[in-house]
Amino acid sequence: MEPKQFNLAIDQLCEEKGITRQAVIETIEAALASAYKKDYGKKGQNIRVKFNGATAQTQIFLVKTVMEPKKEEEEDKTEKKLEDKKLEKEDKDAEKKNIEKRKETFNPEKNITLEEAKKIKKDAKIGDEIMISLETPSGYGRIAAQTAKQVIIQRIREAEKKAIFDEYKAKEGEVISGIIQRIERGNVFVDIGKTIGILFPQEQITSENYRLGQRIKVYILKVEEGLKDSGVVLSHTHPQIVRKLFELEVPEIASGTVEIKNIAREAGSRSKVAVTSAKEGIDPIGSCVGQKGSRIQAVINELGEEKVDIIEWSKDVVKFIKNSLAPAKVASVNIDEARKKAIVEVPEDQLSLAIGKNGQNVRLAAKLTGWKIDVVMEKKEKSEDEKEKEEKEKKDKVREEKSREEKIEKKKDEKDKMKKKKKE
Repeated sequence: MEPKQFNLAIDQLCEEKGITRQAVIETIEAALASAYKKDYGKKGQNIRVKFNGATAQTQIFLVKTVMEPKKEEEEDKTEKKLEDKKLEKEDKDAEKKNIEKRKETFNPEKNITLEEAKKIKKDAKIGDEIMISLETPSGYGRIAAQTAKQVIIQRIREAEKKAIFDEYKAKEGEVISGIIQRIERGNVFVDIGKTIGILFPQEQITSENYRLGQRIKVYILKVEEGLKDSGVVLSHTHPQIVRKLFELEVPEIASGTVEIKNIAREAGSRSKVAVTSAKEGIDPIGSCVGQKGSRIQAVINELGEEKVDIIEWSKDVVKFIKNSLAPAKVASVNIDEARKKAIVEVPEDQLSLAIGKNGQNVRLAAKLTGWKIDVVMEKKEKSEDEKEKEEKEKKDKVREEKSREEKIEKKKDEKDKMKKKKKE
């Protein structure tokens, strides 16, 4: 292949796979070095290949480290000590010393003396790497191409996977649009662009039916190496997906004019979102709802028709707790700061609404505010007319009771008189 064609092929590969040119060159060099060492090298040799991308030419080097060999007697003693210390398996420090001493042992295939090194490089010193140029064997190109092919493919796959991993790792905590590609054993696989993300059953909204080809917005929960498809784990239930969806739909939130203070969510059923605005004249609730409810409806559609309550946040705890129980109307709130507990009184006709189905409304309000909330029915104050009426009823009751007792006493007296007459 001509150098120009070769370079075009590399550029195309980089563009398609999203990896750098340097990563491709390094992969080619590693593959060529591996191919040379397999067919022409010796055990222990450190082979390095330099590849010129512009000319498509290669240079092969034997790399040696500069060090001085020990005297034979010292080497023999070292060998003996190494053998003795191999028996000390439980002694980790001894094993560590063994490894260090093995590294210090002079190996002609890996090392070069300082005297020899200076013949190649005048300013060479202990610890330097000396690169000795090797001749390219005849037939190396063909053999190298065959041997390196699989290595290059594998390395490029690894480089591609790492590039994808780095890209999506930076997107953790973001919302991304994708298309459902397949559903297997309850797991939903979503095509999110350069890779496939997985939506595990516990991260799915139970009330929603996921369909092949369906376009959905998902939250990137975490990205882990070692998992299939770059390990992009998605979520459709995480509370932060609500925040991110509002950021996409509400410009005031994206710009920071309106702030989401807190979110309480029971995925697939209901969410409460506390919002506020530091700028005067901006209605935080109106901004989130949008004209004719267009903004909030777009969020609800993405959440599978989940109900979303927009609550106005307040520094005043009493006011915030009142707002959090919307749509129920609250009569009064008594707070116990020490126990962080609030007793909320609501009118009788608002009691069921305040508590919600299966206690959901008050439960979400407690999560949103961070306070324990007890909802009780309001004790009504009686009017003057009601009090007079009640007093009159009490008096009438007492009068009736007294009259009944008098009648009983009168009858008893009459019976006693009758008995007395009969005796006479």
